[in-house]
Amino acid sequence: MKDELKLEVCCGDMLSVRAAIEGGADRIELCEALEVDGLTPSAEMMESAISLGTPVQVLIRPREGDFVYDEDEVEGMVRDIRLAKRLGANGVVIGALKPDGSIDEGIVRRLVEEAKGLSITFHRAFDVCREPMKALEQIVALGCHRLLTSGQASSAEQGIPLIKKLVEQSDGRLIIMPGAGVNQENARRILSETGAHEIHGSLRKDGHTDAELVRATRNSLTTDGA
Repeated sequence: MKDELKLEVCCGDMLSVRAAIEGGADRIELCEALEVDGLTPSAEMMESAISLGTPVQVLIRPREGDFVYDEDEVEGMVRDIRLAKRLGANGVVIGALKPDGSIDEGIVRRLVEEAKGLSITFHRAFDVCREPMKALEQIVALGCHRLLTSGQASSAEQGIPLIKKLVEQSDGRLIIMPGAGVNQENARRILSETGAHEIHGSLRKDGHTDAELVRATRNSLTTDGA
């Protein structure tokens, strides 16, 4: 199992991207403005990060706030997906909700269709959605490959009970990836107790991803007996 465990690092600037790669991250989630939980990065940032060779998942989120989008915002997200694909991104990170807190299947379907050929992650809009087990089935049916979630808690560690249920219900149909508050002390425990095989963290120090924190977290995933 240890060889299957993967660490995705969320990076909000190129200094962080380089540190994540130096520390051994398996994959980068690329965004800007982490102070508002991440927004779509610029074309220049996408191109720079992708050029370094580690797989890059580009966050597609046009603004801070809720995940209820109008037509102009959806069209902007479609253009951003096309750009990420053209620049050689490994995948995109998407999500949309209806005003009642349910998954907006119409919008997500459009984004998934545009992202065909890429790895598609549904982001933490899931953590504020209604009826998480029903939402999981919708996300699977829509064609997403991965779900990033804290288990609808303030941290993935606190969300272990729901994450475990999601892993069990998904039954290999998509990857459940815990994220939020992940560090070198708790990453292996979260994976062990939930049954998940991938984990997500920003692993920052002084506002940027820190290579040593990434390395320590990555090493914790390959330590036997946890």
